[in-house]
Formats: sequence, C-alpha cells, structure tokens
Amino acid sequence: MSTIKQSMVDVETVNAVNDAAFVNIQDAAKATQREHEMGFLKSLKTYRKGVFWSVVLSTAIIMEGFDLILLGSLIGYPSFTQRFGTLQQDGTYELTAAWQTALTMGSLVGQIIGLFVSGYVADRIGYRKTMMGGLVMIAGLIFIPFFAYNIAMFMCGQILLGMPFGCFQSLACTYAAEVVPTQLRAYLTTYVNLCWVIGQIIASGILRGLVNRHDVWGYKIPVALQWFWPVPLFVGIFFIPESPWWLVRHGRIEDAKRSLARLCTRDADAAHNIEETVAMIIYTDEHNKAVSEGTTYFDCFKGIDLRRTEIVCMCWAIQVLSGSPLMGYSSYFYQQAGLAVSNAFTMTIGQFCLGGVGTVCSWFLMSRAGRRTIYLVGQASMTVALLAIGFTSLAGKSNVGAQWAIGSLLLVYTFIYDCTVGPVCYTLVSELPSNRLRTKSVVLARNFYNLISIVATIITPNMLNPTAWNWGAKAGFFWAGTCFLTMVWAYFRLPEPMGRTFAELDVLFEAKTPARKFASASVDELNPEVLDKKVATEHVESVHKSLD
Repeated sequence: MSTIKQSMVDVETVNAVNDAAFVNIQDAAKATQREHEMGFLKSLKTYRKGVFWSVVLSTAIIMEGFDLILLGSLIGYPSFTQRFGTLQQDGTYELTAAWQTALTMGSLVGQIIGLFVSGYVADRIGYRKTMMGGLVMIAGLIFIPFFAYNIAMFMCGQILLGMPFGCFQSLACTYAAEVVPTQLRAYLTTYVNLCWVIGQIIASGILRGLVNRHDVWGYKIPVALQWFWPVPLFVGIFFIPESPWWLVRHGRIEDAKRSLARLCTRDADAAHNIEETVAMIIYTDEHNKAVSEGTTYFDCFKGIDLRRTEIVCMCWAIQVLSGSPLMGYSSYFYQQAGLAVSNAFTMTIGQFCLGGVGTVCSWFLMSRAGRRTIYLVGQASMTVALLAIGFTSLAGKSNVGAQWAIGSLLLVYTFIYDCTVGPVCYTLVSELPSNRLRTKSVVLARNFYNLISIVATIITPNMLNPTAWNWGAKAGFFWAGTCFLTMVWAYFRLPEPMGRTFAELDVLFEAKTPARKFASASVDELNPEVLDKKVATEHVESVHKSLD
C-alpha cells in the first residue's frame, strides 16, 4: 500500500515539474510568436517608452563623434598648431609627423583599453551604472586637454578620454537591441550611427566658425564644449530602466518584470505579456547556459560562439576594409582641383550631412530588405565606386576635371556607405552574439575594428602623400580589392537575422545552419503548435516511466 502511495506522490511531483516546464516554454513560445505578429506601428506603440530610453542612452555617442572629429581636425587647426607645433621656415606652425600619428593613435588605444574594461564592468554592475560612471570620468578628464601646457599632456588626456568613450560604443547598441522587440531593433541600433554623424556635424560646424581665431581659445572653446554633454546625459541615464536581459542573467526576475513594465505601455494584457516576455528571456538565457556556462572573453572563442565572434568582428572590420578611410579625403581632391583651402571644413560638413541622410535612408531599406542583402549590395556598389575612383585617377593629377570627379565619386561612396555597411553594422553586431556573451562579443568586435583602423590610419596617408607611396586616388584600386574580398566573405559567412528573436538565432546557430539558409530555416522548437505536441508527448512518457 505504501509503495502505491509513494508511486502516486512521485507521479504528482513529475507532473508538477513537467507542468511548470510546459508553462515556461509555452510562454516563451507565445512571446516569440507575438513578436513575429507585431508590426512596426504596433511595436512602436507598445514599446514607445523603450524607444525613448534607448535614444537617451545612445545620445552619448554624439559626444564621442564630436570628440573624434575634433581630434582629427585639431591636428591641422591654426590655433592648435601655433600652441603645440614647431615654427617652419615659411613662418607657419605645424605638428611633427610623429606627434600627428601619436595623437590619432592615442584615442584609439584608450578606446581599446576602455572597451575591454567595460565588458567586465557592465556585466557586473549593469549598463546603466557603467554609463553613468563613464560620464563622470569624462567630466573630470576634460580638464587635462583643456589645461594642457604641452603636446604630451594633451595626448595623455586623449588616451584617458578614449577609455569611457570606448565603453559607450559597445553599450549603446547592446542596450538598444535588448529593450525593444525584433521590429524595432534595426532602427535603434542604426540610430547609434546617426548619433556619430550628428556629433561630427556639430564639431565640424564649431571648428568652421572658429577657424579664423588664432589665439588659444580657438581650440580651447571646442574642447570646453565637451563639458556640455555629461550633465544632461547623466540625469537622463539615471532614470533609464536597466536591461531586462541583464537582470535575468543575474537572477533578478522580479526586477526584470518591473523593468519591462517601464519599457512598454500599460494595457489590459500588459501583465500577461510581461510574464511571457520574461519567460522568453529566461528560456534564451537557460538555452545559452546549456550550450556554454562561461561568460569570459575566452568563451567567445569556444564552440558555436567562435562562429558568432568571427561574424561580429568581421561585420565591424568591413567598415574599414570596404574603403571608408578614403572618405575623409574628398576635400583634399577638391583642393587639388582648385577649391580654396578655407572651404575644406564646409565640404566636411556637407559630407557628414550626406552621411546623416544615408543613415535615415537605411531605415527604409531595412524595412524592405534583410541586413545580409543590404550588406552585399552595399559592398558591391562600393567596389564599383572605388574602381571608378581608381580608373579616373589614371587621367593624372594635373587634370582638374578628374580631380573634381574623384571628389564627387567619394561623396557618392559616402552616401552608399552610410545607407548600407555604416549603419547596418550596428544592428548585426548587437543581434548576432549570444545573450550571455553579447557585451563581450561587441567589445571584441569593436576592438578588432580599432586595430584595423590603426593599420588603415598608418597606410592611407602614405598612399596619398606625394613624398611617400604617391598612389593618390589610385588607392581606390587597393580598397576596391579589399571591399570585394569582404563581399565574398559576407556571401558565405554572414547570416540573415532579420525578423528573428534572440532565442531563434540561438537555435539556428546551435544547429549550425549555413549562413545562406538563415532566412528560410524554420525553428520548430519555438513554434507553439509543434511545442504542444512535443511537450505533451514527453509528459506522457515521463508519467509512464514513473509508474514503471
């Protein structure tokens, strides 16, 4: 009799466990299905608060774009070179080539260090606190370049400032991907690229307005304007909700529910939808744990995560390898054609504005075509543009019409880049990593980009400089070659994440689905109808085993 009672208790226990698992997986499947069924307008209406908070955090990138163009422009800025440069025989002041390179590299080195540190810090204390800490650092570190009395002190300030700027880059796109559903991810992650462009436009406009000022305030005013950003951004980020994905990874389920409640609108079904969404996040996190328990940088190179790390690193490296280092030289070719040097900053502003328009155009492209398609078409178009630049250069530097054509082709290239590879990269690098390694994968990808950028920063001036390799616009042939090679890589290795939830992407990567089949492959594991049959069958089998 006691044996029978014990068997009945065991059966009830098994039933309870299976029912709990069934409800959790079923809720995850329902949340996945609901994300697929939500259109853009419905998603925007439901998650409009999430969109707002993501925009608030990503706006910090404007400050980074501002600082980047500021540093690059100060190297040839009259008031800056007069303060830190050496007197030339013609009476002008100029920084030595060694210090020009050191200033450019200093910021990149700082970003590399900051990115690696932020990967650990953000995983421990969260995105919100990490961003706030970075803003406090920036507010204090700006004093160093502002009061710098020699070029070495100014460079140290740039290296230190690069560290918090580095963390902004990875956290902005990661947060944007985690606080909104699938239909909105592409728009908010590419907004990061738009913030870069806005910062560059603002910096170029300020520098253009002060270009004729030759006292120390000619460069100190732009540096001091960086103090404008940290305070309002700190206040805004203080109120943003933490990423529910980060909260679930740290076992704070109730906090994750409260965070989701602040990200979406309140309606009759809100509580039920939040429960299902949290169930989907938990399911995705548990699925990641089953494949890989670790959350270190080394785990990014193990198992199926190695493939994901390769893809996100290449996605960001393609921004450089597709020829973008040439974009900054359109004004140089216009000068060769006879355009006044004083109008160089005006041309730069126009080029950045064109980049902003291109980023907005990418939003319309992504609503109609997949990320993979946009990347491939963009790379093919840029290859053609770069070849056109190379062939046009064969007319010779003395040909004024050819120089005008080269400068104009670089503007066309800029527009293509900012419609395709430029902004879409941010969507891909935030969507393709696994949940538990997303922050660290983005850090590795951005640092790989920084390393490639360092190499490009060294070789591109040598390509164009008449006293070095003297390639001139023939460098277009070189970058056309690298752009074509990366296009071949993208065709075979870059998957299509459009319309996929993070859980579905995990399943596809685990199944080792070929990149070209990501868009068409079905994920039955999160199909509610298939799941009903599967779980019901497993439920019956477990009961029979218990009775036996």
